[in-house]
Amino acid sequence: MKQAISLGVALTCLASAAFAGAAFAADKVVKVGVLTDGSGPYADVGGVGSQLAAQLAIDESGLAAKGWKVELIYADHLNKVDVGASLAREWFDQGKADVIVDTLNSGVALAVSQIVKDKNKVFLNSGAATSDLTGKACTPNQIHWTYDTYALANGTGKALTKAGGDSWYFITADYAFGKALERDTSAVVKANGGQVLGDVMAPLNNADFSSQLLQAQSSKAKVIGLANAGADSANAIKQAAEFGVTHSGQKLAALLIFLSDIHSIGLTVAQGLEFTATYYWDLNDGARAFAEKFSKKSRNAAKPTMVQAGVYSATLHYLKAVDALGSPADGAAVVAKMKALPTDDDAFGKGSIREDGRKIHPAYLLQVKTPAESKYPWDYAKVVATIPAEEAFRPLSQSECPLVKK
Repeated sequence: MKQAISLGVALTCLASAAFAGAAFAADKVVKVGVLTDGSGPYADVGGVGSQLAAQLAIDESGLAAKGWKVELIYADHLNKVDVGASLAREWFDQGKADVIVDTLNSGVALAVSQIVKDKNKVFLNSGAATSDLTGKACTPNQIHWTYDTYALANGTGKALTKAGGDSWYFITADYAFGKALERDTSAVVKANGGQVLGDVMAPLNNADFSSQLLQAQSSKAKVIGLANAGADSANAIKQAAEFGVTHSGQKLAALLIFLSDIHSIGLTVAQGLEFTATYYWDLNDGARAFAEKFSKKSRNAAKPTMVQAGVYSATLHYLKAVDALGSPADGAAVVAKMKALPTDDDAFGKGSIREDGRKIHPAYLLQVKTPAESKYPWDYAKVVATIPAEEAFRPLSQSECPLVKK
């Protein structure tokens, strides 16, 4: 009888140990969800390249050697707010994700942001640009990583206005991103002595900008500001060249243009365009090191866009914070740890994260090279000016974020 009892106790102890081991293993699992535009106008900006960037971060994190299991999932939100919100809820409710990375659409990002807060998960935005994500829409569960509409306006908008482009007319993408970019750029133009003569909206994924370009031409504005991105920017720039828009003395301002867009447009058409970015693949040794790793596995050996670089950088830092905490369960705690830890990676170098969730690093005013200046594949831009990290983004003193202590 005593032997039977002893055996039973032993079996119970073994079962408890096995259960504890299983629970420990479950605690060492972190799930990363890349939610992006996989088939629309921003597919080359993020898309499968963002998935690759996240995987590179996972591979470099070293978590596997520490007993962690890091799972990666991917979905295309189709640039539809309802689709993006539905996917986010499904991922969280079914335990498929602890963190959502990228988004690449401001409308989707604003919807996902609230869901992430409600579920106490983490949102690492790299692609969506609206500066409201670190303003009135900030939350303790998200970080805005790569760039935003304020930085774009503060870079390109200020430079062109100070260079004599003191009258603007905007062609604006008709959703949250475009409206935020026009709003922030208009404020910079006016603050630097310029004026805004008007604007015209264009739908997302627009193939024909002839009407909008004609209205911009007739405004006689010195600068035509393209408050759009991706394929929309590329189409507008190509058609502006066909219509001879700049021949009359007007200057085209690509307020958000990516490496993939320049590749699509070609240097003959894009040469001379000035734009603002926080990452360019040939900027320094670190940027080149990340680009080399990325291009070895990317389609057609493409170099990374700044959005893809941001996905890599944000995911890598997130995993460091999860490892430091020992669990991804409490999203707000993970974000707090991310803010407490200094950032450092090949793509962006050293940086920090402010209390409003804004990732801080320098921005660069770049100019597209002429065909004669380009010496090797993807050699598309040169640095005109560096905007220090403390000047690149909206000052905390102007923040509407409720997390900021006044």
